[in-house]
Amino acid sequence: MSHTATQDVTSGPQRGTLYLVPAPLDFGCSTQAPLDRVMPSGTLEIAATLQHWVCENAKSTRAYLKRIGEHHPLCVPLQSMQLQELPHAVHKKGDHQGDFDARPLLQAALQGADIGLVSEAGMPAVADPGSSVVRAAHDLGLRVVPLVGPVSLLLALAASGLNGQSFAFVGYVPSAPDERSRRIRELESLALRTGQTQLLIETPYRNTALLQALLQTLQPGTRLATSSGLTLAQAACHSDLVKNWKHKPWALDNATPTVFAIGR
Repeated sequence: MSHTATQDVTSGPQRGTLYLVPAPLDFGCSTQAPLDRVMPSGTLEIAATLQHWVCENAKSTRAYLKRIGEHHPLCVPLQSMQLQELPHAVHKKGDHQGDFDARPLLQAALQGADIGLVSEAGMPAVADPGSSVVRAAHDLGLRVVPLVGPVSLLLALAASGLNGQSFAFVGYVPSAPDERSRRIRELESLALRTGQTQLLIETPYRNTALLQALLQTLQPGTRLATSSGLTLAQAACHSDLVKNWKHKPWALDNATPTVFAIGR
């Protein structure tokens, strides 16, 4: 192959970048945090330059972009934004197992456009869908850039007083009472045996039920921590031994996103 032919093959549109754009943690909450207090200006500035997005939900993404536009002018009007939603099956089952091919969602980047990946709250692909999109970007040779913003799991871990050198996010526990108690005992055994903090979450309307199950199932000497409404004015972080929790006036509502942590 001649030098000229080689040049023809390799010269094409410069590929775009996939930006992982964090979102504020107030999704679904009754109040919103001032965006400029919880999101770095640099992150918002980059987000405002993006016309192409991969998201969980187009409606909530447009609402987020509208908030961004109040601080940095958007590159195009909202109605001209190109939003692609992850399939419903990905929302329900997750995409961390590698069985969803997200490469078709990134075709604009192959033509040189930068793309934003966003979830409804926090960092996409962390305790949220999106890892398939990141994998696909790497497979396509795209540059991947995570932007700075709130990550509820790390904020909760820092506020828990539990082991921050060894920890695991285990997602949701079963909702059926017997299975939930069994899973809680498994996680407690692992935490007490290894010292590894176990982080879990729940759909907010089950917050109270999960807290009650934890207090009923965990051993008295196990430490339990909760962090609710992180970054909001009404944020509340509590941490104590289970035997002491029962004497504290601490409660959770069934509307505020909460991270639970157990350990020693």
